[in-house]
Amino acid sequence: MKFLVLQHAPSEHPGRFREFMRQDGIVWDAVELDAGETIPPTDPYDALLAFGGPMDVWEERIHPWLKTEKAVIRDWVAAGRPFLGICLGHQLLAEAMGGRVAKMARPEVGVCPVALTPEGRGAAVFAGLPDNFPTLQWHGAEVTTLPEGATVLARNEACPIQAIQLGPRAFGVQYHVEIESGTVRDWGAIPEYKDALESITGEGGQAQLEAETDDRMDAFKMAAQHLYGNFLRTIRG
Repeated sequence: MKFLVLQHAPSEHPGRFREFMRQDGIVWDAVELDAGETIPPTDPYDALLAFGGPMDVWEERIHPWLKTEKAVIRDWVAAGRPFLGICLGHQLLAEAMGGRVAKMARPEVGVCPVALTPEGRGAAVFAGLPDNFPTLQWHGAEVTTLPEGATVLARNEACPIQAIQLGPRAFGVQYHVEIESGTVRDWGAIPEYKDALESITGEGGQAQLEAETDDRMDAFKMAAQHLYGNFLRTIRG
C-alpha cells in the first residue's frame, strides 16, 4: 500500500506511525506544504493522512496552499477514500467538509484525559481502547461545528469534539496520537507552540511536559498501535 502524508511543519511528521508503516511495508510520500511543495495527483494512493502545524485553518491569506489542501481533502473524503487527520489535520477535515473551526478561549496543552462517546465506544477505529485514556494535547483552536453527517467519537471538558468520523473511512482526532520520544522537545522549539504552552504553565512548562509524556509513553504507544491498526483495517476492508 501507498500513503500520501500532508505535513505543515518539519517536526510535525507521522511520528510513531513511521515505525508502524515500515513494519507493514507501507510506502509513504510526504508533502511539506509549508515549504512550498505541491500535492501530487492522489490516484496512486490508498490513504491520505494530514498532520499538525502551527497555522490555523482560516489563515489562507498567509498560507494560500491551505485552500488547495482543503479542496484535495474535500474531494478525497467525498469519494469515500480513507482519511486520517491529526490536530490541524482533524480541523482541516472538519472545515473542508462544511464544519467550522474557531479559536479556543484557552489553549489546551498538556497530558489530558479523553473519553469515548457512546458512538466512539462502538466505532471500529477505537476498538481495543479503554473508554478513557490519556492524550497529549497542544492546540489553541477547535472544531466548533460539525460537518453534516459527522459523528463525535471522543470528547473532554476542554474540547467537546476530540474525534470525529465522516462516512465509513474518514477520521479526525484533535489530540496527538502519533507522539513518540522526542516529540515534545521538538515541538517546544516552535514559537507558536512554546507560547501556547507557557501561557498555561509559565516558564519551565517545557521540561514538566516532557517528563509527563515520558511517564505515559507506554500508554501513548498502545493507543497509537490500536488506532493505526484499526484504521488500516478500514482500508483493507
